[in-house]
Amino acid sequence: MAFYNGWILFLAVLAIPVCAVRGRNVENMKILRLMLLHIKYLYGIRVEVRGAHHFPPSQPYVVVSNHQSSLDLLGEQPLPAALGTFPGITSPRVIFIDRKRTGDAISVMSEVAQTLLTQDVRVWVFPEGTRNHNGSMLPFKRGAFHLAVQAQVPIVPIVMSSYQDFYCKKERRFTSGRCQVRVLPPVPTEGLKPDDVPALADRVRHSMLTVFREISTDGRGGGDYLKKPGGVGEAGL
Repeated sequence: MAFYNGWILFLAVLAIPVCAVRGRNVENMKILRLMLLHIKYLYGIRVEVRGAHHFPPSQPYVVVSNHQSSLDLLGEQPLPAALGTFPGITSPRVIFIDRKRTGDAISVMSEVAQTLLTQDVRVWVFPEGTRNHNGSMLPFKRGAFHLAVQAQVPIVPIVMSSYQDFYCKKERRFTSGRCQVRVLPPVPTEGLKPDDVPALADRVRHSMLTVFREISTDGRGGGDYLKKPGGVGEAGL
């Protein structure tokens, strides 16, 4: 893992001058993807993507995904190849939000909602708000869902199977293995209002958690640790 983080940092240093020359160009994401693509082969991690056809072809949307560790980069890499239009997923701007200043966060979300509609961009959000190694999903923060409702754009849930099959921070284990990435059908938000956000967030989390448990116990990612009664896979249910 130390090598993984060090190698990512080294590649980032190499990419900075190349991307800086191009400025805020979304094509920079293609460069970063190409630089990172070899890592899954280097570590022997096989990533399988299912449901990529669920991405709306030509409209803004908000992607929400579970967040396990920095290894999420490996799960995100195959999505551009499956879609063929990686620049559409990531906004050319990085948006920083001070989560301790709620007022600023709300104003930023309003600005992003306008950007979604006027510049036809997509935003990727980890609604758990932090990394989660516990084999489940933390309660979702509602910012991404407020954003989607305010902009009246669909939510596209993405679920990455548990990494426990090949990676365990506690055991200091990092081996070869398989990860499955599942793109779920878009969740429409047309006609929804701010009062509908809590129920919307809970519904999306429930569907994602159901799929997470399914793909983390079918032998295609995550091993069978979630099957154990009272195990960490039951957390948050």
